[in-house]
Amino acid sequence: MTGATDLLLGPAHAMVEAVRAGRVSAEALAQASLARIAASEDTVNAFTDLTAERALAEARALDARLQAGDAATRALPLLGVPYAVKNLFDVQGLTTLAGSKIERDQAPAAADGPLLQRLQAAGAVLVGALNMDEYAYGFTTENSHEGPTRNPHDPRCSAGGSSGGSGASVAAGQVPLSLGSDTNGSIRVPSSLCGVFGLKPTYGRLPRNGSYPFVASLDHLGPFARNVQDLALCYDAMQGHDGHDPACVARGIEPTAGTLGQGLDGLRIGVLGGYFHDNAGPQARAAVARVAAALGTTRVVELPEVARARAAAFVISNSEGAALHLPDLRRRAQDFEPLSRDRFLAGSLIPGAWVQQAQRVRRWFALRAAELLREVDVLIAPATPMPAQLLGTEWIEVNGQRLPARPSLGLLTQPISCIGLPVCAVPVWSSAPLPIGVQVIAAPWREDHALRVAHALEQAGVVSAPVATLS
Repeated sequence: MTGATDLLLGPAHAMVEAVRAGRVSAEALAQASLARIAASEDTVNAFTDLTAERALAEARALDARLQAGDAATRALPLLGVPYAVKNLFDVQGLTTLAGSKIERDQAPAAADGPLLQRLQAAGAVLVGALNMDEYAYGFTTENSHEGPTRNPHDPRCSAGGSSGGSGASVAAGQVPLSLGSDTNGSIRVPSSLCGVFGLKPTYGRLPRNGSYPFVASLDHLGPFARNVQDLALCYDAMQGHDGHDPACVARGIEPTAGTLGQGLDGLRIGVLGGYFHDNAGPQARAAVARVAAALGTTRVVELPEVARARAAAFVISNSEGAALHLPDLRRRAQDFEPLSRDRFLAGSLIPGAWVQQAQRVRRWFALRAAELLREVDVLIAPATPMPAQLLGTEWIEVNGQRLPARPSLGLLTQPISCIGLPVCAVPVWSSAPLPIGVQVIAAPWREDHALRVAHALEQAGVVSAPVATLS
């Protein structure tokens, strides 16, 4: 039989084919994932919980159905693929921590969230829950309750956040797929710093019930992977309306994996300049230039008032997040991480008139983006101002500006989250030892456009997500 360990470090779709062909068992893949986690966690610290017994039981059940000749099992799109989820997703039998100390007092989840149910129905095997910033409020996953998640490509550096465990687990080869959340950039920032692919779908595309909220009017859920085909397969398996999330749009499933081969045909592509150029360091600019050259585009376009849109995202995030946590801020302020506590306290003091104005700015900015996306189909922009920095970094310098490190990792992602556009983050490697991401942004509901461009870049060898060499 094909070596499960070798398969684990490759693409998920190759694992599926191997299980279908009988070259490897689903149980062997689950065991390989659990062994890789055990061997690397001292370095990476991506996981907060393992679901080993569940994983092995699910894998054995898949193998038994295959042995019995069950055609439906054989056709499952993620047959036997191990995956893990950010610990704000409900996992039956686990307490949904959301990166916090306070939530440890809650009862374990009675059922999996809907996205986990859909992945299980597609044949994927859950191996555990992943580290994150407390209550998803941060960009570095330096969690004082669980310890920091470290970048697999350089453990001295940040993995990004708030879905740092999700990005790091995929980069480290612990799992080929993971799930995270993105409110202001929390999928795209770890994707950029860890050198993996990440997809933030359109706001309202995937249901969020069964996950712990941060800012309900901005929250998205989405997948990480080491190649675009796997990203599309995972995303496709999760699509579908769920009326328990009032923001989830009643829209039919629109598969994307089958359209990847269409490449760039008919797509008009522009590079976002202005704010997105001025707030990107030299490596970020070089990555965008490399991607633009590969796509054959020299067209530079601008969105107006991007800085105001980012400010609006800050006001909405602070005020809405603070409102959610106000009872605990009053009763248990000492149990919050100091940084998130202080942000929430500040948010609780924001005047209602400011929030109302922020929502006006958000609406105005969304209309300007819609106008631009009638002229082009896809926009290219850097994902982070620079590659991963050392853990504990307090300040960064971007083009002569001295900026606070943690919030500034979202400089380039927050304006896009604010208006809910779908984005695929793609990892670019250059002469530098660490990767940096580029955002491939599309119009609402056109995840297929973003994924087609990402796939074309991957096929051209411009973007890739190699497994980290762990010491």
